[in-house]
Amino acid sequence: MRKIVKYILLDILKNKIVLVYTAFLLLITLSVFSLEDNTQKGMLTMLNLELFIVPLVSIIFSTIYIYNSSEFIELLVSQPIRRRSIWLSIFSGLAGALALAFIAGSGVPMLLFERSVISMMMIGLGVMLSVIFVSIAMLAAVTTRDKAKGIGMSILLWLYFSLIFDGIVLFLLFQFADYPIEKAMIGVTALNPIDLGRILVLLKMDVSALMGYTGAIFKDFFGTQKGVLLSFFVMLLWIALPLLYSLRKFNHKDL
Repeated sequence: MRKIVKYILLDILKNKIVLVYTAFLLLITLSVFSLEDNTQKGMLTMLNLELFIVPLVSIIFSTIYIYNSSEFIELLVSQPIRRRSIWLSIFSGLAGALALAFIAGSGVPMLLFERSVISMMMIGLGVMLSVIFVSIAMLAAVTTRDKAKGIGMSILLWLYFSLIFDGIVLFLLFQFADYPIEKAMIGVTALNPIDLGRILVLLKMDVSALMGYTGAIFKDFFGTQKGVLLSFFVMLLWIALPLLYSLRKFNHKDL
């Protein structure tokens, strides 16, 4: 298993798309902090870019890589290696490579400009989102044999988590504005790892006052140690559940 992970990790790190992704993150990070005198504003800008770019690249690149590696996967399956080991090795290689690309491109420069708890949280969030969307991509890729359908499904999932989910939440807030549903929004937030990460970082930046009464409720829950630990557990579930479901489908898939 270690040899497979090492091979996949090195193969991805040498991939031109990953190198361009790393260079793009580096350029964006340096540009944002060079243009902004206020590091707080720079961190907010980086947060918005991180929540948009990292999930997009992670889910699409991972989906395409799995489809392009179909012959390699078939070769591994024909060997006396457990399918579980093969699938987990591919996941580890993809997640590790994309997490390293994010750390090198955005994490290290961020620490150079702003050494604080907020920057550490943002680096942790970027790594978690990379791993989460690799897990979701593997589920999308193993669901269908058709490459176009798989990539299309990945794009739709990214659109849902990045844009559509927020639209649904806003619709519910407007429809039930006369009812006290703010506390229910805490549970709804757990259904989207991007929104969950955004709220945790914004609360740490102490801009929850801009979110009104809902922000005060979020701060009362997510601002506590219990809330942070629960949020971390939910993020781990977002990694584990799609991965385990994709592993189950891969174990029973006729290659």
